[in-house]
Amino acid sequence: MPNPPSLASLARLPSQDPAFFDREYNNRALVPDHPADIARWAELSRQVRERTGWLEDLSYADAVPGPHADAERLDYFPADADPEGSAPPLLVFLHGGYWRALDKRDHSLVANALPGCGVSVAVVDYALAPAVTVAAILLQAVRSVAWLYRQSERLGHDRARIFVAGHSVGGNMAAMMLATHWPGLAGDLPAGLVKGAVSVSGLHELEPLRRAPFLADLRLTEQDVARMSPARLLPATAAPLVTAVGELESGEYHRQTALLRAAWPANVSVPGAAHVPMPGRHHFSVVDAFAERDGALLRAVRRMIGVD
Repeated sequence: MPNPPSLASLARLPSQDPAFFDREYNNRALVPDHPADIARWAELSRQVRERTGWLEDLSYADAVPGPHADAERLDYFPADADPEGSAPPLLVFLHGGYWRALDKRDHSLVANALPGCGVSVAVVDYALAPAVTVAAILLQAVRSVAWLYRQSERLGHDRARIFVAGHSVGGNMAAMMLATHWPGLAGDLPAGLVKGAVSVSGLHELEPLRRAPFLADLRLTEQDVARMSPARLLPATAAPLVTAVGELESGEYHRQTALLRAAWPANVSVPGAAHVPMPGRHHFSVVDAFAERDGALLRAVRRMIGVD
């Protein structure tokens, strides 16, 4: 059996041609039928929102809100009641869309199965580029997680069991939560605030996006790439990392996942860590796995959280 690729080889850009990055990262072009996938998400999400007992549009904005505070909202889906009365863990979900499309209402489907497994779910919205920078969006994600930590008693989840998941650029932000030094942000935030992360089709090295012409409106700088590429950073804790990528996704998405796993060996070798094969799935159909209680992805997520 050949040795796995080294970190150095995985970190090396496979091309210098901007057209290559357009081809590899433009998922809507790679999956021409993607409107049907997004419509399916919307319908399943609508069915989830028809249930009772969840909380809509909770603001996580700062006490002195900034100019994009209207976007700083989340929906909260509490876990089914525990007969023993203990507070459930929380999964925070950050959506994809290259920081410039989609919103939380497209992703209520993440709360389709997990509340019935004893896990509360928060689905987060954020402002969209190019009206705001990618750095500003990442800070919104950080604020949402900190707010949920502080609001645990009011909302009912266990603040000692907060996990973060995301798809595509949401996977980037979920991984960044493991690289965040929380006590440096505020004295009441513990170093191990996030107990684990799930990155599905995640983008962990942003230099290819900076080179893709179709993403020029993100205005990514070399400094942005250095500060917001998880694969270039050290994780703040050895919390478990779960990764997945669709079999039918481009080679670059597979390289992005392999790169983070090679860069963070401690996080992929602890109990609860996993890599989940996703046969027959592309960049959009892979999202459905978040709704499938007995699917491989949610089984891995439940094992990481400890509710398997």
